[in-house]
Amino acid sequence: MTSKSAVAAFCLAAALASSGAVQAQTIKLGELNSYKVFTAFLEPYKKGMELALEEVNAAGGINGRKLELVIRDDNGNPGDAVRAAEELIVREKVSLLMGTFASHVGLAVSNLAAQRKIVFLASEPLTDKIVWENGNRYTFRLRPSTYMQVAMLVPEAARLKKKRWAIVYPNYEYGQSAMASFKKLLARAQPEVEFVIEQAPPLGKIDAGAVAQAIAEAKPDAIFSALFAADLQKFVREGNLRGLFKGREVFNLLGGEPEYLDPLKDETPSGWWVTGYPWSEIATTAHRKFLDAYRKRWNDSPRLGSVVGYTAVHSAASALRKAGSTDSEQLIAALKGLRVDTPFGPIVYRALDHQSTMGAYVGRLALKDGQGRMVDWRYADGAQFLPTDDEVRALRKD
Repeated sequence: MTSKSAVAAFCLAAALASSGAVQAQTIKLGELNSYKVFTAFLEPYKKGMELALEEVNAAGGINGRKLELVIRDDNGNPGDAVRAAEELIVREKVSLLMGTFASHVGLAVSNLAAQRKIVFLASEPLTDKIVWENGNRYTFRLRPSTYMQVAMLVPEAARLKKKRWAIVYPNYEYGQSAMASFKKLLARAQPEVEFVIEQAPPLGKIDAGAVAQAIAEAKPDAIFSALFAADLQKFVREGNLRGLFKGREVFNLLGGEPEYLDPLKDETPSGWWVTGYPWSEIATTAHRKFLDAYRKRWNDSPRLGSVVGYTAVHSAASALRKAGSTDSEQLIAALKGLRVDTPFGPIVYRALDHQSTMGAYVGRLALKDGQGRMVDWRYADGAQFLPTDDEVRALRKD
């Protein structure tokens, strides 16, 4: 072989090796979340993500390229979240952003995604604004919003014909959004309704005794609550002590999620209407497959966070496969109308507003063997609890 031929052969081999190395590179998903702040939800969420990641990679990844999660903690703070997202984009070169828990944090990351022109799959934040008033072409949301979950509860609330309502919610974007949706939808279904008192304690800093006492003094016929986590536990305890819930119907957004229901134990108030996740009783093929895989991998029962994390990764993987690229514009095109199989059944990411049609389980709380359970539950398909297309178009500005 001549020296020129040797050089040419060497260059060809190097080029092929380089091409193979590029092909073998992982596709990075930039996940940021409030792991230190909302541990009860996000530890199971992380387990769900890892299970899905293992499934995707065991099946060959994305056209032979493995997925990799690059995780950052946002401390439940919008400023920290934006800084973490910038680091994921600039230093880690992630192909898309995903995650966030608190609604105000999700909105901040959504705004950054639009500025940096990178896809953001908002897995958990429930604020309506993230896909409507503040919606942008780069942001897609997995979980059913506050509007959707409130809409699932309102028919039961209206059926009771209770006139005087009290409302209690954490005073930040999620709680404000839930309160506004409940008042709007219940008044639409029951025009004579009155909202006699609102209590809006700071998130994580509820003076539950004072809140319960104020509500009791207002003498409402029924109560709507958007409290969760430690705030919900404290409110239940103080309300039980004061007899606040006796003879009153109570509706609580998220109250049936195992993350928030399990800690109540024997203090669980019977009869409350809630959205949640009765994991032990769902017998569909899709859920049974997920449940068996989750238990085998983690030797633990799933929480709702487990389903959300699992579905978020599979959604990202499905979008990457469909796009055949990590380019943001092609990912956006792939996500619009994307169908994804989930433990709750198939969902679709709507092209209109980028909201998925994932639903929630609606039922009542009951105390069984010293532990809270959801009973008389049903699955509410998210596609059935959205505003009209014309209403959505009027809300979105993009």
